[in-house]
Amino acid sequence: MTEITPLFVTHLYRAELNSLAKKKVDYAELHATCDAVAEDDEAGQEWCEANGYPGYTSYASLDDLPWRMPIFGDLEKALDKHVAAFCAALGFDLGDKKLKCNSLWINILPEGGTHASHIHPHSVISGTTYVAMPEGTSALKLEDPRLPMMMMAPLVKKEASQALQRFVYVKPKVGEVLLWESWLRHEVPMNMAEDERISVSFNYGWA
Repeated sequence: MTEITPLFVTHLYRAELNSLAKKKVDYAELHATCDAVAEDDEAGQEWCEANGYPGYTSYASLDDLPWRMPIFGDLEKALDKHVAAFCAALGFDLGDKKLKCNSLWINILPEGGTHASHIHPHSVISGTTYVAMPEGTSALKLEDPRLPMMMMAPLVKKEASQALQRFVYVKPKVGEVLLWESWLRHEVPMNMAEDERISVSFNYGWA
């Protein structure tokens, strides 16, 4: 008898954010708030220009969005529930502690904007919820974490299942949240749409 067993599986969590939210997040209001923050955040604009970041991110300038604006506070509370559900599915033994949001930031990518491949150090769970995904905009690209160790491994056939691919592209919808373990390398390929791609990303650490 031959048996092939998948081991050390990488999980991606995907859900409607408001499915677990006690207070529903209005994504039209969230969109308008992201635009307003981007317009007013001169420090963030300067950081993006100095560092060659296309579009806008509040990552390096604002670390208290849930405190500043109620809608981000509501968003964080909803995210708490999804992260807890994901941790349960992953079988994490957190003891008497829980994961807490230690950073939350806005990303606005205009046409031609990209976000290079990266991981999120010093965190356990990372993720993004999607505020504006115009037709033709880029998906999220996820990389097989074993890739640097594959050496002479052959390419995988295009028709092979998603679980066997070296890269997976996920096209989320507005209102969805994606979660993954923070060591999972990911990137946002070039936005080919004329309109802006807007998202809110976050990290959860073990408090």
